[in-house]
Amino acid sequence: QVQLVESGGGLVQAGGSLRLSCAASGRTFSPYGMGWFRQAPGKEREFVGRITWTGGMPDYADSVKGRFTISRDNAKNTLYLQMNSLKPEDTAVYYCATLRGGWSREGEYWGQGTQVNVSS
Repeated sequence: QVQLVESGGGLVQAGGSLRLSCAASGRTFSPYGMGWFRQAPGKEREFVGRITWTGGMPDYADSVKGRFTISRDNAKNTLYLQMNSLKPEDTAVYYCATLRGGWSREGEYWGQGTQVNVSS
């Protein structure tokens, strides 16, 4: 089993940027497709984006497309989420996860989450 720890959340004004990191330990990080998910207050957790284990084929939810970028550094066992042009509706707890079945929009192993607050 892989252990995941997110960091980089915080408070930012609308239009600002944040970069989240997800550090992996335990089982080898490389073979997993990885994803980012988020959960806003009172809402279900939703898919944000995913990336293959080689760092290819980034795929995003329509709500973040063109503003968020996923990348990974397998040598550092770290996944990233660069968030630009942030909006108040991006406020949520952000989670990284391995992808169930290797390439799906469902998480299997999860981190504990990091809070992102975007003020208007």
